[in-house]
Amino acid sequence: MGKTRPPERSKLAKKQKKQTADAKRKAAQAPSQLLAQAAIHLQQSDVESALQLATSALQQLKKTLKTEQDVFNCLPALSLLGEINVELGDIDAARDYFGQAAQIDEDGDLPEQAGGGADKFLWLAQLSEEGGKDSVMWFEKGAAVLRRQITAAIEEGMDQDTQALLLEEKKSKLSNALCAIAEVYMTDLSWDDKTAEEVCDRVVKEALEISPNNPEILQTVASVRISQLKVDEAKAYLQKSLDLWMDLPEDSPQVPDFPVRISLARLLMEAEMEEQALEVVERLIQEDDHSVEAWYLGGWCLHLLAEKQKPAANGASNGKAAVNTTEQQELQKRARRWLLRCLKIFETLEYEDEKLQEHAEELIASLNEVLGEPDENELDVDSGAEDEWEGIDTSDEESGSGDEEMEG
Repeated sequence: MGKTRPPERSKLAKKQKKQTADAKRKAAQAPSQLLAQAAIHLQQSDVESALQLATSALQQLKKTLKTEQDVFNCLPALSLLGEINVELGDIDAARDYFGQAAQIDEDGDLPEQAGGGADKFLWLAQLSEEGGKDSVMWFEKGAAVLRRQITAAIEEGMDQDTQALLLEEKKSKLSNALCAIAEVYMTDLSWDDKTAEEVCDRVVKEALEISPNNPEILQTVASVRISQLKVDEAKAYLQKSLDLWMDLPEDSPQVPDFPVRISLARLLMEAEMEEQALEVVERLIQEDDHSVEAWYLGGWCLHLLAEKQKPAANGASNGKAAVNTTEQQELQKRARRWLLRCLKIFETLEYEDEKLQEHAEELIASLNEVLGEPDENELDVDSGAEDEWEGIDTSDEESGSGDEEMEG
């Protein structure tokens, strides 16, 4: 008779054994190994695993705190945990980790590979609970570190390719930090008009000297000029920003990120550059046709273009007035379709922006007063949606092709 088969371990026992083995394996690994693995998991969007690994690394490091160097050794873990918690949406924890890092490396002079540098200060500026002057203080601290790093990179003897890449990275971070200071002064600190204008002029001047061909920097300068009522200057900077990337393919690294181009569309509309704004929005919708903001801005932009047809219609001869009136109605109809689609996606995605929703509804109501209530075909916003971004003709030329172009 054969031996009796031993009973199988329960799944719970197996799981507990695996967890114990994993814990022992992690404990056996050096903190630097754990942090390297955590960084890889973070890049792969496995944030929970990254958190476990980085936390384990920090716990190990804290067990051996005897010298000042031991304290410095905690910096990479603190900085990485700050970034991980930003990804997790735990802003309080992220702020705490970056704050601890800032206390250890007060001036940002420690090497970046050791957790030093400007990044923790720039994060604290963005995560500041107080905002305003507190954010500016952290941004300026980060900017000071970046200036020193740029000077050091120029003076150090390194090969040209390495130096060029390093300088490009540091200059980009510095110019973005300077523009962020300007944004704070145009919002949280705008009550002090004189100081705000002086600071904005100073920081955008430096940003332009550092990154003269950065579309995002040019947008910020344009925003400052709009706030200063220097609209012609703003238009010039906006056009330069557009010229840098509009003819490039979507996947080009020179094309600004989607949110940056949403902001650009708003700025173009503020500067009364509606046709260019519409080109930007149409491209955004081609990339993401479920963007509530893109459909909203496009509808609003078409409405503004329709409003611009009114003076031309009132002051033109009867024939030309009729053409302009037709163009105006086509723009209004298209604006309404875009706005209806915006609200449909808004509802589907349970989007949270009440002001956007209210404004879109107000625009539709005003268009309904002119056009009458939309028919069933117009209310079916999904039909023919792919043709909605084919471009329009907003010129005043007396040609019969205008209506067809407007319809795509």
